Amino acid sequence: MFSNTTEVEIQFGDCDPAGIVYYPNYFRFFDNATAALLSTAFKMHKRRWIAHHGIVGIPMVDTGAKFSRPSRFGDVVEIRSEITDLGRSSFGVRHTLYNQGDLAIEAHEKRVWVGRDPHDGEKIVSLPIPDDVRAVLG
Repeated sequence: MFSNTTEVEIQFGDCDPAGIVYYPNYFRFFDNATAALLSTAFKMHKRRWIAHHGIVGIPMVDTGAKFSRPSRFGDVVEIRSEITDLGRSSFGVRHTLYNQGDLAIEAHEKRVWVGRDPHDGEKIVSLPIPDDVRAVLG
């Protein structure tokens, strides 16, 4: 399935008082890595592929991570992201984060392809993942 690699330089503001990345910031990195994965797959910026496919977005419904090694201010980490499964309206993403070539974090996400509820514009509903998207991601 489709994969992509991004690099992130750890900034001072990403770290806690102990000087290591505050763990919620990893999930921000992974969210950006998922956007980069899909932007690379679709060959357009996230803003454009959301509009192109007529969706609201791809909210996360499940996530988790195993932390093996900390990262610090100034480190440049590599995030390898890949699609792991495609459901009717959901898809899985695995992220592996490496620091100096060593595995530091293994994470997963489950996301859903969603649009506005036609009966209540304040709500969102899952939509089937289009065949052309499946072809690119699968």
